[in-house]
Amino acid sequence: MLYERWWEIARARRDELALRDLAAKRDWTFAQLAAAGERPSSHPGPIVFPQGISGEFILTVLRAWRCGQMICPLEVGQPPPVFAQLPTGCVHLKLTSASTGAARAVAFHAGQLVADASNIVAAMGLRPDWPNLGVISLAHSYGFSNLVLPLLLHGIPLTLADSPLPESVRRAAQHEPAITLAAVPALWRAWHAAAAIPPNVKLGISAGAPLALALEQTIFTELGLKIHNFYGASECGGIAYDRSTTPRTDATCVGSAMPQADLSVGESGCLEVRGQTVGQTYWPTPEAALAGGRFQTSDLAELRGGLVFLRGRAGDQINIAGRKISPEVIEHALLSHPAVHECLVFGTPSTDPARAETIVAVVASNVPLTDAALRDFLTARLAAWQIPREWVWVKSLPVNQRGKLSRAEWRRKFLDETR
Repeated sequence: MLYERWWEIARARRDELALRDLAAKRDWTFAQLAAAGERPSSHPGPIVFPQGISGEFILTVLRAWRCGQMICPLEVGQPPPVFAQLPTGCVHLKLTSASTGAARAVAFHAGQLVADASNIVAAMGLRPDWPNLGVISLAHSYGFSNLVLPLLLHGIPLTLADSPLPESVRRAAQHEPAITLAAVPALWRAWHAAAAIPPNVKLGISAGAPLALALEQTIFTELGLKIHNFYGASECGGIAYDRSTTPRTDATCVGSAMPQADLSVGESGCLEVRGQTVGQTYWPTPEAALAGGRFQTSDLAELRGGLVFLRGRAGDQINIAGRKISPEVIEHALLSHPAVHECLVFGTPSTDPARAETIVAVVASNVPLTDAALRDFLTARLAAWQIPREWVWVKSLPVNQRGKLSRAEWRRKFLDETR
């Protein structure tokens, strides 16, 4: 199904540029990419593990589709997991975590990948004359769904940059008169700080972490470029997309539902997704949260006026003497301060058993600030018990390969340093 659809695209657009790998200094037309995909695979066995941001990743996917092999994309340097058996009828595994021992993956059949790609192309308005500039991981669900599948199933050309560094992105963008640029907030911030956002970006997309309103507004004011917030999950692909043409006014809003996503809020207050894009099951151990075309996220949400508003994660809530607060609520208040450009909030065990937890805020600011100054600022925005008691000041908050900040990692680091 996937390979046949690819061949239809390749035949229809055979002489047009399909893929450009700037690091390898190689270009492929659709016909050339199709021919290269017909060459023998160098990866025997029932499953292949493409890695890297390269043309070879794309070719590995094509050859696996042709040979009927399952695909399990990996980050560079990530060891391949070992599965005792593979899920029947599935063609793709997305790894979510292997930190607790055995690899945990989400299994997809071909139709679910096709539906996810169609969802993204339709919702975002991806166009062949606005090629994707690839700077994010192709192994992550975001990169695979936004860059790899639109190329192979919809003919959206892809240019792979040799680096996400500002000057490299600026050079890479010069190869096309207009581009689509999908990235994470940390990259958008770095490019803006270096005045390196290419002027020919026609469509800007941000996912993987919350996009600060101040950054969204600043880029729009200075460059006239609207950055569209995209919200999804490995288990079901795209969930919601901000289709508005002007900056958001509420940082908790992640846009409206994707075309094929049926959204609801369950009894737990968490968002539930139903539709053709939802994966088959967790593998190798199924869970009730992902089954029968339904995925229950751990994101607390509100659906209002056709829009999705995230209210934090169920497992991240902080308990202060029996009262619960989502760290996102405090983060949004902190980010409304003009000098705060990044922050992360989490709870740690309190020395006072009656209090249960202590709120800790990790803050990166553009100018020197003090704990007292931020406490005073938050007094008008939060209840007294919601204001952090512990403060950690940093120059920046580094993200992982997927462009995410980990509360668990920062909590562990804080506890190790304060014991």
